[in-house]
Amino acid sequence: MSGEGLVIEGVVTEGRRLGRKLGFPTANLSVPEGFAAEDGVYASWAETEEGMRYRAMSNLGRNPSVGETERRLETHLFGFEGSLYGQRLRVELGCRIRSERTFASLEELQAQIARDRAEILALGDAGPAGKPGPSERGETEVNASSDACAVRRR
Repeated sequence: MSGEGLVIEGVVTEGRRLGRKLGFPTANLSVPEGFAAEDGVYASWAETEEGMRYRAMSNLGRNPSVGETERRLETHLFGFEGSLYGQRLRVELGCRIRSERTFASLEELQAQIARDRAEILALGDAGPAGKPGPSERGETEVNASSDACAVRRR
């Protein structure tokens, strides 16, 4: 299953803070046992316990480039500043833009994350499952394939 439209909700836990070091701080959530989505990088939406909703990018998986083994969801909220540690966060996955893979260096990983961010932002305001985002500009449809998102504006 691609993961599109699936939701993970939980309390944000501290990680290694590697995302922050790379310029992409993330909110880390535990993944429920048996969660059906494929590992990879997703366009997503995140909602804080205060009800603020942010476009985001999420990595679902085990972070093989840095030797992690626990499956978790790491989500970078576009435009968010502050700390979410200990707060509830709800993340809805949109389309998967690529599978999880191992990188030879942190620099290579950082460059790929920057490309992922650009690709997700280029999708426009499409939210998970093709739901328009807060701007409600036009009608947007998002189609997921195993490793790519296709956006069509009508």
